[in-house]
Amino acid sequence: MGKLAVILYFILSVFPADANEKRRHIHVVKRGTKKSHRGNTVAKIWIEENGQKKIAVDWSNLSATDEKMILQTIDQNWDKLNNLIDEVFAGKKIHTLKLK
Repeated sequence: MGKLAVILYFILSVFPADANEKRRHIHVVKRGTKKSHRGNTVAKIWIEENGQKKIAVDWSNLSATDEKMILQTIDQNWDKLNNLIDEVFAGKKIHTLKLK
């Protein structure tokens, strides 16, 4: 798993298998439990389409407030997150961003 960023009590991440999907997306994982990261995924958010920025919720169990905050954070940090995804898919070690 590529842990891209931490926002409050959420982790934004990608999984190695995601490299084969046609659209880039981020999994939103809730922190603080001992389950696997996949088991704690609370949303899947598309971040691009055909290489262009297009942020859209695929599915979500987030509150409206948390979803809005996460979407705004992804939008504001889109370039940084995309660069980190490139590095994860290239097998490079990354430093997790701490976002507000």
